[in-house]
Amino acid sequence: MNEESLRRANAFLEAIAKRAEPGSMIDVTPAELGKQVGVVEPLAAARAVRALLARRRLEAVDGRYRLLDTRPIEPGEREQVPRPPRSKQQSSAGRTSREDGRATYSEIGREVVERTIELGREVGTLRGAVRTAREEVRDAREARDEAERRAEQLAARVKELEGRAEMAEANLRTLLAAAKGSGRDTPVGDTEMEAILDVLKGAPGDGP
Repeated sequence: MNEESLRRANAFLEAIAKRAEPGSMIDVTPAELGKQVGVVEPLAAARAVRALLARRRLEAVDGRYRLLDTRPIEPGEREQVPRPPRSKQQSSAGRTSREDGRATYSEIGREVVERTIELGREVGTLRGAVRTAREEVRDAREARDEAERRAEQLAARVKELEGRAEMAEANLRTLLAAAKGSGRDTPVGDTEMEAILDVLKGAPGDGP
């Protein structure tokens, strides 16, 4: 145990001794004790409590801790409670590769994360393509509606012009028939030509 860990463990022990007597249970959690002694990191608080447990200052009972001894830990004091040895399965689980060639959990997790990122990018690209396609469809629909409106307007204009042409033709036939009925063989004068032009320029529905 280095000097900093020793000082932190003794600070925890001192804070516990102020709240409980030897043999009694502790009502506060290691995290709350850490805040009292200025240790905000949960990992550092856990290490300090583990050092007190290993040197028989504390005892773990049903998820709680009992104070056994209030004597500060001396420099160089050895652990009285040995740590449980790590099994072969636990030691091999932390390796990045296995001798039998099968993938480890870390490799599988890394592959899953990379694949998830790839799928996220593909989904983003597809969403952009769908958005662009929707805009193009909307523009095409608006252009089609505008073309249909213009086609209807042009059809109405053509129908109007056809009606006027038919009316002008009827007026002209009426004038020619009237000229033949008069029995004149002389050419039509300027005044009569202007009258014919006025009739031809008349609006549809006007009489001959």
